[in-house]
Amino acid sequence: MEYSEVIKNARGCIGPYCKACNVCNGVVCKNTIPGPGGKGTGDLAIRNYRKWQEVRINMDTLCEQKSVQTKAKLFGKTFDYPFFAGPVGAVKLHYGDKYEEQEYNDILVSACSKNGIAAFTGDGTDPVVMTEATKAIQNAGGAGVPTVKPWDLGTIREKMELVKKSGAFAVAMDIDAAGLPFLQNLNPPAGSKSVEELKEIVKMAEIPFILKGIMTPGAAYKAKEAGVQGIVVSNHGGRVLDQCPSTAEVLPSIVEAVGDEMKIFVDGGIRSGVDLFKALALGADGALIARPFVTAVYGGAAEGVAAYIRKIGEELKDTMAMCGAFSISEIQKDMIWKY
Repeated sequence: MEYSEVIKNARGCIGPYCKACNVCNGVVCKNTIPGPGGKGTGDLAIRNYRKWQEVRINMDTLCEQKSVQTKAKLFGKTFDYPFFAGPVGAVKLHYGDKYEEQEYNDILVSACSKNGIAAFTGDGTDPVVMTEATKAIQNAGGAGVPTVKPWDLGTIREKMELVKKSGAFAVAMDIDAAGLPFLQNLNPPAGSKSVEELKEIVKMAEIPFILKGIMTPGAAYKAKEAGVQGIVVSNHGGRVLDQCPSTAEVLPSIVEAVGDEMKIFVDGGIRSGVDLFKALALGADGALIARPFVTAVYGGAAEGVAAYIRKIGEELKDTMAMCGAFSISEIQKDMIWKY
């Protein structure tokens, strides 16, 4: 199955908000929540995508011809590629009735694991979302990263027990989810966390803890102080605060601040292996891609996920070969050009 076929299939079952566009750039679904759109004007999801397109590639084929190796290590695990499926919760609410939460997560987590990467899973206002996500990870032998919303500490403690039971190799929290419109004024409450609260959450986890939603060097320093092992440079796909900079714009300063002290991932508008190469050249250790993996599941189930992983992986390999980088560690900042 080719990814073009996956997209075509998805259009018949993913509505009404997502349109399974050829390129998921935030334009058609602008400002649709519920749905995959951005908050406010919806401009930020669009900016995320466009700013990666402004970064260009410096081609250099004056080099020895060798095979390209794309393997990457994360917290003791080796993956075929340095990208991962991003967390998406409540797929039935945002993407349509085709899948219940458990079925979606079972397909995504298992297919990612079988095709050499890992999936981050989502959380939601319904406790079943996290319960089913961690079951899917447990069924895949722990090959996934559950992502917990920034609930109150009591609720987080309960969810961490589910995480431990799953055998997951790492756990994440999307701290920026504090700004999601549908998480406001709920029980359990969700919101921002102090450094002291984060320290307690990191201790609860007992496995590598990744904090998603970092957009400034200052926030990265606070994450470091709290003891997190990894961060995701992310504005939640433009869904939590309008008029922020894109992740491509802020990534270099965050890498400069803490790049030698923790794993740094980035998401937001990365839609090809070429985009992934740019993120790695800017100093990221890896990237998360979220919305297109939903399209992959809806349009082809496990085959759709495999097709998308293959597409991104082949594009990355081609870009690396054309720039003279034959392993992930050889990708350097001078291989890209910004104007």
